[in-house]
Amino acid sequence: MGLKDSPFEWDVHFADVQTLNEWIMAGKLDVAKVSAQVYPKIEKEYRCLGCGGAIGYGCGPLLLSSSSDSFDDQSPTVLPGANTTAALLFKFWYQKKFGTKPGLQFALFNEVYEGLLSKKFVQGVTIHEHRFTWKRDGLHMLQDLGAFWEQETGTPIPLGISVARRTLGDETISKVETEIRNSLRIARSRPNLITPFIDEKAQIEDKKVMEAHINMFVNDFSENVGERGKAALENLWRLSHCE
Repeated sequence: MGLKDSPFEWDVHFADVQTLNEWIMAGKLDVAKVSAQVYPKIEKEYRCLGCGGAIGYGCGPLLLSSSSDSFDDQSPTVLPGANTTAALLFKFWYQKKFGTKPGLQFALFNEVYEGLLSKKFVQGVTIHEHRFTWKRDGLHMLQDLGAFWEQETGTPIPLGISVARRTLGDETISKVETEIRNSLRIARSRPNLITPFIDEKAQIEDKKVMEAHINMFVNDFSENVGERGKAALENLWRLSHCE
């Protein structure tokens, strides 16, 4: 796996975001895409790359309810992992709104959504493609946490970053960034966004949702974080340090 004539032999692992966060905090991976909020915990061992992340506008996690248009402060909110950016953005919103600490529960991101659909959970924070399916599936929006972040900070939403182990050295890390950027350019120039590989890995069968998901989260920030992206990350990391 990898680009033609790649200088690397990639051993690729796929996992949900919370698992990737835990692996990288345990130092198990050389290069990974993780939640942006986890970086202060790993920055001594890993460098944040200037590409390969997930930053943007209008793309944040959603706080949804299974049956109500009102937040239930007596019920726990289910989050897609303790170390996810979604968890931090929810706490940011909750602190601003209520000034206290929320009751929390954790599950895999797909289990959060499934639990809301089955009414096992009263409310939860959803990510990824579920941003496009909640209304169709009869759930209720309580807060767009990304929109709240944009309103409060004036910066785009910093969801994910790619990192590389510092001991790889500057030259190797630079080559990793080049490979990521080349891969993104090839992928974004394809006439058909949905490849068999993407179809196999997707959590949903709706091709229109897949395309909307890709177009929202794979953008110019993915190829180059830039100054606006760096400002967003700095805002998030300051918030993360306060936890």
